Amino acid sequence: MLIFPAIDLFQGQAVRLFQGDYKKMTVYDNEPLNTAKKFESFGAEWLHIVDLEGAKTGEAVNIDTITKIISSCKLKCEVGGGVRSMKIIERYINSGVDRVILGTAAVTEKNFAEDAVKNFGEKIAVGVDIKNNNVAIKGWQENSNIEAINFCERMQDIGVKTIICTDISKDGAMKGTNILLYKKLTEKLKINIIASGGVSSLDDVKALAKLDLYGAIIGKAYYTGAINIKEAIEAAK
Repeated sequence: MLIFPAIDLFQGQAVRLFQGDYKKMTVYDNEPLNTAKKFESFGAEWLHIVDLEGAKTGEAVNIDTITKIISSCKLKCEVGGGVRSMKIIERYINSGVDRVILGTAAVTEKNFAEDAVKNFGEKIAVGVDIKNNNVAIKGWQENSNIEAINFCERMQDIGVKTIICTDISKDGAMKGTNILLYKKLTEKLKINIIASGGVSSLDDVKALAKLDLYGAIIGKAYYTGAINIKEAIEAAK
């Protein structure tokens, strides 16, 4: 299992939210490139980046910061937040992003995800953010009323190869991840699953690795010192 250390961007800074609440934001690094280079030194292969402003506005607000990070380190990079047009996907891929994560538009725009997969293949992933068993959209601010696992199966059917699945209730809470959810997903799906939300200890990492997941995202647990990324990478093996 791969470890995806995370950088959430807001106004060019590395920040973390609590359960998607923009009013509960903590700034961890005014220069996110420094954090990315630390992850690289720890042995990470991938970096997970979310443009928090983009998630709300539908625009690639922090693309300059993202491009700077990509051009200055050797990490592979997946980016999400505000990806609601083919133009934005193209901008990210042309800037060196290895995988672009669709969120709101995959839910609300008919055929958008399918067309993106046809155009960009495995460079497209879909973020499935779950709240009360449904998919949340627009930076977790709205409920789509679409059942999450059914949505994941639909994404698999149209050719999506990777999903990033977040249990919002666990995100940032530092109380463990939703092992039962990911177990259910591995039983239902045959695509790459990246676990996100609540990965707060090496025990969480080991439990997810036993499910043979493709990857796990580590965010707040790194920033608070609860998880050492280098140790997590070893535990994931």
